Amino acid sequence: MTNKERAMAILHYRPADRMPAVHFGYWSELLEEWAQQGHISAELAKAWADGNEADRELDKRIGWDFNWYTTFSASNSLFPSFEPLVLETLPDGFLRVQNAFGLIERVRPGAGSIPAEDDYQLKDRETFDKLYRPRMQFCAERIPYETLQTMHPEREDRPIGLHLGSVLGDVRNMLSVIGLSYAIFDDYDLLREIVDTYAEMQYRCAEEVLKTGVRFDFAHYWEDICFKNGPLLSPDVFADLCAAHYKKRNELCRRYGIDIISLDCDGVTEKLLPIWFENGVNTMFPIEVGTWGDQFAAARRKFGRGMLGVGGMDKTVFRKDKAAVDAEIARMQVLAGEGGFLPCLDHRLMPGSDFGLVCYYADAIKKLQF
Repeated sequence: MTNKERAMAILHYRPADRMPAVHFGYWSELLEEWAQQGHISAELAKAWADGNEADRELDKRIGWDFNWYTTFSASNSLFPSFEPLVLETLPDGFLRVQNAFGLIERVRPGAGSIPAEDDYQLKDRETFDKLYRPRMQFCAERIPYETLQTMHPEREDRPIGLHLGSVLGDVRNMLSVIGLSYAIFDDYDLLREIVDTYAEMQYRCAEEVLKTGVRFDFAHYWEDICFKNGPLLSPDVFADLCAAHYKKRNELCRRYGIDIISLDCDGVTEKLLPIWFENGVNTMFPIEVGTWGDQFAAARRKFGRGMLGVGGMDKTVFRKDKAAVDAEIARMQVLAGEGGFLPCLDHRLMPGSDFGLVCYYADAIKKLQF
């Protein structure tokens, strides 16, 4: 079987010859560490990106079968994006910058962690109409038709996904967490109009891509709208703003034969899962394991076999020892034993991950017996 055949068989509760070894990429700092340790070249570390040739080369060296986050995307964000600008150098060495979403951040040069939100521009209708609404319109330039003409996912040995964008996560990135919180109370009608405008553009992007006839193996969203204590906003508000957009986009995918629809949201997702599941999202990813522990077993008990999973493997064990990795493999075997679940790292591999332990895991996960 090919890796695509294995993955699709397992997610459809069909027999497979073995479990594929699936990952979700790397922090760039880890690849730099591995290059310094002599495991990979500096050129390979620098060239890496999800699904590209450097990613495939790393798969061969480590023993992975594929990166789940191998997706095609139209330009379904702000178009054009804001020009990244350094606005100010602060006394502590941090930079105050405008990012591609127009958000103002404080960034430590050279650091790879999440920057701090400092301010935001999207505070009123005038700014939306002048700076943001024009960047949220659909146009043919968003679709790389020439690239699509050369794409043949059916010939690939790995699953290839269509990235559907983000219903609220990107909007949160424009407003900031604070700005989103204020908008809910200060001007809910404007917030709804922002979400609706952005979502309609992304629907048009997905529709145009699918109309070309390229057949994808799955569809995928990015949201990241939860943290360690749950969602960043009320589930009722989230449902009111977003549910209909998920349903519309997911129905489009199913009309084109895509029945695996995954969604990337970190943190504790329990309170939002019913909204996603009831509106067509059926695959949890990457099922982050934090202080709260496993989330997939509880979701499967609640939603049944219709709830699929890709992820759930606690990547922090690669900073520990072989015994910790073995214990995590045993836990993955229990979760995968029911079918409809692909063990996958629960996020990017972080700095400090031991190269040898990662190779050991990639080899061992392929030997799981059911």
